[in-house]
Amino acid sequence: MGDSTLIQGRYRLLERIGRGGMGEVWRAKDESLGRRVAVKCLKPLGTQHDHSFTRVLRERFRREARVAAALQHRGVTVVHDFGEWDGMLFLVMELLEGRDLSRLLEDNKHHPLPVPDVVDIAEQVASALAYTHEQGIVHRDLKPANIVRLGDGTVKICDFGIARLGHDVGFTARLTGTGIAMGTPHYMSPEQIGGDEVDRRSDLYSLGCVLYEIATGVPPFDLDDAWAILVGHRDTEPEPPRTHRAELPAYLDRIILDLLAKRPERRPDDARELGRRITAGRTVPAYVPAGPASRTRTPQPVGGRAVLPSWTRGMTTGHKATGTGPRSTPPDPAAGLSGEWIPRPAGEAAAPAPDERPAPAPEAVAALAGRHNAGLSLGRLGRWEEAGEVHRAVADERESLLGADHPDTLASRYEIAFTLSRTGHPADALRAYKRVAEARIRVLGPDHTDTLAVRQEMAYALGRLGRHADAHQVYTSVLAARERVMGADHPDTLRCRHNLAFNLGRLGRPEDAHRMAREVAAARARVLGPDHPDTLVTRYEVAYELGRLGRWQEALATYREVAEARGRALGPEHADTLAARYEIGISLGRLGRSAEALALYEELIDDRTRAQGPDHPETLRARHGLGVNLGRLGRWEEALTESREVCAIRERVLGPDHPDTLVSRREVAVGLGWLGRWSAALTEYRGVATARERLLGRDHPDTLAGRDDEAHCLEQLGRGAEAVELYRMVAVQRRAGAR
Repeated sequence: MGDSTLIQGRYRLLERIGRGGMGEVWRAKDESLGRRVAVKCLKPLGTQHDHSFTRVLRERFRREARVAAALQHRGVTVVHDFGEWDGMLFLVMELLEGRDLSRLLEDNKHHPLPVPDVVDIAEQVASALAYTHEQGIVHRDLKPANIVRLGDGTVKICDFGIARLGHDVGFTARLTGTGIAMGTPHYMSPEQIGGDEVDRRSDLYSLGCVLYEIATGVPPFDLDDAWAILVGHRDTEPEPPRTHRAELPAYLDRIILDLLAKRPERRPDDARELGRRITAGRTVPAYVPAGPASRTRTPQPVGGRAVLPSWTRGMTTGHKATGTGPRSTPPDPAAGLSGEWIPRPAGEAAAPAPDERPAPAPEAVAALAGRHNAGLSLGRLGRWEEAGEVHRAVADERESLLGADHPDTLASRYEIAFTLSRTGHPADALRAYKRVAEARIRVLGPDHTDTLAVRQEMAYALGRLGRHADAHQVYTSVLAARERVMGADHPDTLRCRHNLAFNLGRLGRPEDAHRMAREVAAARARVLGPDHPDTLVTRYEVAYELGRLGRWQEALATYREVAEARGRALGPEHADTLAARYEIGISLGRLGRSAEALALYEELIDDRTRAQGPDHPETLRARHGLGVNLGRLGRWEEALTESREVCAIRERVLGPDHPDTLVSRREVAVGLGWLGRWSAALTEYRGVATARERLLGRDHPDTLAGRDDEAHCLEQLGRGAEAVELYRMVAVQRRAGAR
């Protein structure tokens, strides 16, 4: 078999791109559809098998191939076709333009991959396994060579069902006299080695082996002898990955070791749980003792609309300034809804005919449009729960009057999803957006602006759920379509690029995020003007990424420019202006300019109180910053008073166990310690540590930091033996957490 071979009169083999124990993989062309594909040709069925075995094998192949072909997930290689030709079984799959993890490691001279790449790969593979396991499918041969990373960052698992076929055909090598299928010994679970029944947790063990290797550059049992490797998997605890690479995050080290537990019941229960742990570990910010509360990027109420210039009418800028992906413009119901709509031309794609129903009365359509607009107005006022109720009622009536796929009905469904997102229900919002997207693709086409708008909101919802790798894929796809349809400088294209830049930052790629944000800011300044709210949103993001890169002087200058421009365009007490001023205070504190930061926070507290009220979380955040800087200036009595007041309000408003409340309570303890009141400080530190242990677990870094604080207090009180014992316990737990 060679170049130009035509299989079944359809698949022309062009170039062999892989060879293994089970056969060969060829780059090929589907002559019928004119597309490039990959064809996996399994070894011919030889004469060593009797006819009955061969017949059973063919049936098994068809069954497994059908299973593989039925899998529909972005992280699983698509199987297009399968069959038998000239005594040879073959599979036709999508052609992946990328490199498998084995090749990536080889190209990297077996140095480990960057930590953000490891986390991204882990999250995407976990998502794909969660899907396949829920379909009742276990891979059984997960290894670096079966995981491919495409050029756009998408990760795909290959060869579902093929490993079991290989075992049946007898392609896998065997250890002499043992009956144990070798497969790929570096990645086999203990239950596979023992010949026991395997389930989804065997795949999780294999994934742990893969992650260990790409995170450290070596497999968990890097031995030359195959039997020694298998014994290692069965009997030996692996060294913690951090012993090979100290920079690995503790949560990732812990996850990999849990995946490599010898007993299946001690591993994560399923891939969904694994994905949640990865997301939680990646998104939970590190605790900064005695510093201002972590910067939140949650939507802010929109105020001060009366001072907006006329060209900002209809824009929603408050949530952009704090990082919640800018909203794409939905269909405008005020632009003249008539109840008449035309599906896209049949030449573009098959579209369903509109519902055959009597033409609705124009006055009924107009009345629904008015109620839709009323829902939009409620949203602009921040009354999202009420807006959602209005949109739900209008959507049901529009569906009854106009049909489920009418653009007006879909516009209402879109707004329902948007209100869910704004009221803290991102998972529900994602499901609602997905339904609208599917309908718009069917009715309007994949590149219609309304379709792209809802897909962009899907990406934002994915980001809110911590699924930044998934969000990245959607944003990238939408951006490519927007550039193709609208052009690179269209405001909607630039909005998508802004979202993509923000998401890159959340993926742990601050350099890439900073570069893209600068490009978008320059383009927006050119297209929209330097003081346009969208331009300022992106410049704000530029400043944030500068801070993450430790370039605080540049971040300070940029935040100041943004705050001044927002003050001119939006007003001095607009939420966006106040957000930029808060970041100026953070930057000043980072640069050691606490007196300037203190003066800024005093003014900001007055403005926040006037605009949002004394108990608003952002007012309290500014007051916390004030207390921190009082302490930095040595004014500890005042700092303690401020911290106590903020802590009491946060406990009442947010709850005693809220992270902001615990940060304030620790700041109270810091002040007490500096004033020499160590017994009182011990009570506060112990309370914080106990709460964190209850909420986060005994070995969480924040809990252990709290226990360190407690031990320090014991030392100051002359209770050295208790302090030593507590320090020893913390050290043991840290070591256990590192394994």
